This record gives sequence, C-alpha cells and structure tokens, in this order.
Amino acid sequence: MDQAQAAGSKRKFRLMPYLFVLPAFLFFFIFILIPVLNTLRYSFFDWTGFSDAVFVGLSNYRELAADQNFLAGILNNLKFIFFFTALPIAVALALTAALSRRRLWGRNIFRVSFFVSYVMPMVVVGVVWRWIYNPVFGPLNTALKSVGLQTLAKAWLGDFSLAFIAVGIIATWVQYGYCLTLFMAGVQRIDEALYDAAKVDGANAWHQLLHVTIPGIRAEISVALVTTFIAALRVFDLIFVTTRGGPGSETMVTSLWLYTNAFQINRVGYAAAIAVVQTFIILAISYFLLNRSKLQGGTA
Repeated sequence: MDQAQAAGSKRKFRLMPYLFVLPAFLFFFIFILIPVLNTLRYSFFDWTGFSDAVFVGLSNYRELAADQNFLAGILNNLKFIFFFTALPIAVALALTAALSRRRLWGRNIFRVSFFVSYVMPMVVVGVVWRWIYNPVFGPLNTALKSVGLQTLAKAWLGDFSLAFIAVGIIATWVQYGYCLTLFMAGVQRIDEALYDAAKVDGANAWHQLLHVTIPGIRAEISVALVTTFIAALRVFDLIFVTTRGGPGSETMVTSLWLYTNAFQINRVGYAAAIAVVQTFIILAISYFLLNRSKLQGGTA
C-alpha cells in the first residue's frame, strides 16, 4: 500500500509542471495556433469573408508571384531594414559608448528619454510625426522657413523621392531607444578590468568600443538584430498612419497590402496567402540570423 501511494504521489509530481503550463498552452492553442492553421487553410480558397469559400488550390500563390504591389512591398520591407536595424544599432552603439564610459550629469534621465520613443504607441508616433512633417504648419517646415531655408521645405510624406526616407527616419527614432536599453544593460556586466587593460595598452575610446564593448554585448546585439529585423518585415501601423503606402506605392509594405486585400477589397483568401508567405519569410530570416549569432558566439 505504501509503495502504491508512493507511486501515485510520484506520478502527481511528474504531472504538476504540465498543469502549470496547461493554461498558457490552452491560450496559445485557441488564440494563436488555431487562427494560424485557419489562415493557412484559407490561403487555398477564394473567399470574401462573407461568401462561401471556393477551393482554388495554389491559384492565390501563383497570382502572388506576379503581384507587383506585393513584390514592391517585399522590396520596401527589405529596404526598411536599413532604417529599422542598421541605423538604430549604429546610433545605439555610439550612445552606449558616450553614456557608459563617461561621467555625465543626469545620465539616467538621458536613458529614460531615449527609451520613451520605443514605448510610445506606434499610432501616436505616426500622428505626431505626420504633424511634424505637415507641409503647411508642421514644425519642420516652419523652422526651415524661419531661418531662410524655404527651398528645403517639402511635402515630406507626399514627395515621391522623400517619403520613404521620411518614414525611415521615424522608424530609426523609434527603434534606437530599444537598442540602447539592451546595450546599456549588457555593458553593466563587462568587467571593468578589460577597459583598464585596454587603456594601459593605449586604446582610445573608439578602440575600446570596437574591441571591448561590442564583443562584450554580442548577445544583446544579436537580440536587437533579430527583433528589429522582424519589425522591418512586419511594419504596418507606422505606414498606415503616415502614408497609407503612398505616394503611389513608394512606401507600400506587405502588411499594408495584406490589410488592403482583407478589409478593403474583401479578398480574404488572397490576404491569407500573403500572410503565409510573409510569415515564412520572417521565420526563415529569423532562423538564419539566430543560427549565425549562435555560431559566432560559439567561435568567440
């Protein structure tokens, strides 16, 4: 009897971790996994969201391969990587070197103020910057005119040659605060003796950043790289609020084209195919980046 009780208690002990995980798994299964599987299923159908779904096989995917708006969206997503990933990481590294290696008055205030851009809702960010870029009463054009630079005042979000860069600057402003917070946290665990040794060897601030700080926060850089990469590939709200993909298709991205098909022209099946392709692109790039970061971490 004692052995049976011991065996029963042992089984209960083994089951206990699964009981703790069960609520989270149910939430994931109901609200994430089932919708994802339904999206995959509907990508093989011609469906408006209201009519009966008609199976069309790979027709949506074949149409997608020749869809100029979708291809332009992918290209723009890839170009946005420069503004979402490369520039924010570079700016954050420079600020990390300035804020972590020097005794600055109000250093914590600087850290908080830089991070505010990331925690603000993207819709609010878009509305604020749309006001800043306003060609008639926006602060940017007003400031340019007040100092005699009227020729530089533009319709920033309506100019075919400037709209993409103008939106990209907003993205950089949003993302660099996140990168800076990660890097500042990583710098805290670097042994100060490494900086002292570098100073003894005659290393200046640039060499300390290159040979001590960056190798010391490689894990944080990898996290920032992957997350900002994903942000560039799935950006929607910023584009929706500022330009709606215009002018023309200069700032069109895949998420906005998905939204247009699903909620404006009622091609839900086609939008599902866009979502599937976009998901696979994000997963493939994320997997590649994570594996590269692991390999570099192993060889370091």
